[in-house]
Amino acid sequence: MANHKSALKRIRSNEAKRLRNRYQHKTARNAMKRFQELTDKKEAETMFPTVVSMIDKLAKKNVIHANKASNLKSNMAKHVAAL
Repeated sequence: MANHKSALKRIRSNEAKRLRNRYQHKTARNAMKRFQELTDKKEAETMFPTVVSMIDKLAKKNVIHANKASNLKSNMAKHVAAL
């Protein structure tokens, strides 16, 4: 168990951040899954910026690696172009 007040606070804040990261990561994954299932080009083009924004936010906060974010965005751009 922690011996200092600051260590106790760090435990609390780490848990809050962990839960927030999990929620945002899962939400982005679900959005990506819905995006990949789209077959209408118009709809995909309107949804593309919001999903890319979610991915960029995850990469900025180091929830996912920057290269992974880049690969995901590239694959989604290819998906839109293929429709």
